[in-house]
Amino acid sequence: MLYKLTDQLQVASLKLRDRFLHHEAPEDPRDSDFFQMVKAETEPYFNLVAKWEELALDAVKSRKVIVHPQQIEATRENFELILLHSYYIDEKPKKFMELVQAIDYVCQQIKY
Repeated sequence: MLYKLTDQLQVASLKLRDRFLHHEAPEDPRDSDFFQMVKAETEPYFNLVAKWEELALDAVKSRKVIVHPQQIEATRENFELILLHSYYIDEKPKKFMELVQAIDYVCQQIKY
């Protein structure tokens, strides 16, 4: 199950990267309609990363994967950052790509 969620997390981060690169920043980021749209669209992603973190930490504790618990927590935080930045487009592209690469690195460590 962890490997399946890890694959889903990687696919989701690539989708968010594409969204960041190909969408414009919102005209008014404080618009309540925009906020409601973002909230509805991002909820499944937040649920995914929360479930992934839970399973990944369990796998670390049982020594099924060789990564540090802080790497798991940092990956969740990084995913949440790219999730929000992909809608609000308020981060520099270089920093955004570094976050995506960091997520991918930990996912690869878990899968192998």
